[in-house]
Amino acid sequence: MRKEGQKLLVIGFCLLIIVNLSINERKFIKITFPDGYKITAELAITEEQRQLGLMFRKGMKEDQGMLFIFEEEDYYSFWMKNTYFPLDMLWLDSNRLIVHIEEDVPPCPSEPCPSYTPERPARYVLELVSGSVRKHGLKIGDRLDFILPPLR
Repeated sequence: MRKEGQKLLVIGFCLLIIVNLSINERKFIKITFPDGYKITAELAITEEQRQLGLMFRKGMKEDQGMLFIFEEEDYYSFWMKNTYFPLDMLWLDSNRLIVHIEEDVPPCPSEPCPSYTPERPARYVLELVSGSVRKHGLKIGDRLDFILPPLR
């Protein structure tokens, strides 16, 4: 086998391990929108889970999401590399108030992928199926309700 093929095999194997570890460590919570609608959000807690996010998934149901959790508030940028469907993204501060919204963010078909950065610091980022923000009337300043489990 040529060196190129061996490198690709090793990279593929490493990705498989990361994906498998992420699947085995999955945690979920319920998040309630101001209109009373509830979704089930998968938690992205570890650095590996946050880096993988929704990459390589074919889709997500309307009542699902992914909540990225960071240790402190900051300006966390997101991109859509290897994400196959459009998303709405919400940045939330430590009080779970929406501080920034990006709607209908398209998949990134080729690099360089644009980055999406909030205008204010955030501690959480919630990714939802595109159209969720409009459907539920979500806006800056709205509070989302959720209870986090022990994170480690």
